[in-house]
Amino acid sequence: MKKDIIKINNLSIKTKVNTNLYLVDGISFSVKEGKTTCIVGESGSGKSLTALSIIRLLSPQLKMSGEILFNNEDICKMSELEIRQKRGLDIAMIFQEPMTSLNPVLTIGYQIKEAIAVHSDLPNNKINKKVEELLILVGIPVERVNSYPDELSGGQRQRVMIAMAMSCNPKLLIADEPTTALDVTVQAQILKLLDDLKRKLNMSMLFITHDFGVVEDIADDVIVMFKGKIVERGEVNHVLKKPKHPYTKALLGCVPDALGKKQLTPIDYEKLDRAIQRL
Repeated sequence: MKKDIIKINNLSIKTKVNTNLYLVDGISFSVKEGKTTCIVGESGSGKSLTALSIIRLLSPQLKMSGEILFNNEDICKMSELEIRQKRGLDIAMIFQEPMTSLNPVLTIGYQIKEAIAVHSDLPNNKINKKVEELLILVGIPVERVNSYPDELSGGQRQRVMIAMAMSCNPKLLIADEPTTALDVTVQAQILKLLDDLKRKLNMSMLFITHDFGVVEDIADDVIVMFKGKIVERGEVNHVLKKPKHPYTKALLGCVPDALGKKQLTPIDYEKLDRAIQRL
């Protein structure tokens, strides 16, 4: 049986201003070695906050409690220096919007190189060689190494973010809606690239999305979040084919079929709340 690469126990996140307002409310889950776990839910459900808590990048205005075990080490108890040594090396993250995550005044080659240099003592010529290998790995011509982010398409910028995240062969990759704002063809390419890299490197992946179509393509296990809580979880085929929670059923009702013949049903939140109260 695969062991847990990361295990989260009773994670809660709330604001320091209103201590009664929980943005993430006592969630627990794990991600197994070499597997992809998807967290799915609408905007504001706590998906991205959960991801940011794992690498300790939450806003200072938020307070986190609970336990986050990475290879049996509690991330919550690490010093700032210790967690900085983990970020990018053992745990990497692809952020939601590459144009705001990449520095517009630095070349993509420099930014990938910087990600490697922080966590290695390789000589400059070997780092440059690795940058070229990473660009090839994610499907960007080596000739673009001196290009700036605004000279690339949205899909290419996302590939640069993937190259940066993969630069130190992390054990866990967190992907926060990496296909947002990409067209369908590019989205499929990015998903295939991530899945291929996961298998090649035996890497674990925590993939955040609001799209059940993406979940079906890439996930081994799925977690459904609603209002900061986990309302359903399980193997992807089981959750998609036999959803139990009213919210999961409501989300699936919004997913179109391939032929466009399915009658889509918008979520009636008053009806949904009544259904949840009856559980």
